[in-house]
Amino acid sequence: MSHKAVFLDKDGTLVDDVPYNVNPDRIVLTAGVLAALQQLQQAGYLLIVITNQSGVARGFFPESALAVVWLKLQSLFASAGVVLTDFYYCPHHPEGLIQPYAIACQCRKPQPGLLLQAAQDHDIDLSQSWMIGDILHDVAAGREAGCRTILLDNGNETEWDLTPARSPHFQVHCWADVAQTILTQLVTDPLPQPPALMLP
Repeated sequence: MSHKAVFLDKDGTLVDDVPYNVNPDRIVLTAGVLAALQQLQQAGYLLIVITNQSGVARGFFPESALAVVWLKLQSLFASAGVVLTDFYYCPHHPEGLIQPYAIACQCRKPQPGLLLQAAQDHDIDLSQSWMIGDILHDVAAGREAGCRTILLDNGNETEWDLTPARSPHFQVHCWADVAQTILTQLVTDPLPQPPALMLP
């Protein structure tokens, strides 16, 4: 039987946004996230991080540093009895300085490659799954992969380059509303038309 998943952007969504941070002591979960993830786990969702980490390509930290980040997140989740199923990252950027990471790729959001890989690895039904992020690149990746999408509108999106492919199915302002939105939607329901986004 296929699984369903909630895919989680990391910086600015799951944790407070500290640019290019791989210091575990500076990783702090955003307000309300653990309570929301407890509810989603109880509802049968796998929880999987999907994150762009161009700091590798830019030479700010080695790819090996991300293993420590994953361990820190697992520890923070475990403190609330929540399991982080997996951690997928893209180390690339086409304007990077470090070879072989300085490339255009299919895994850097808004491309859907990491979600597709996770679905293959964990037998996930993407049509029953969700992508949660704080910017429209996250939404675009989720939509392209065939997921439902939620924009956690916390002020981090600044470009608002709106197209149908980048419009979230739902737009909320806190993690409690993320959980409520997912838990009140039946996968057999047709996807709603995205509402007009509330621009800042």
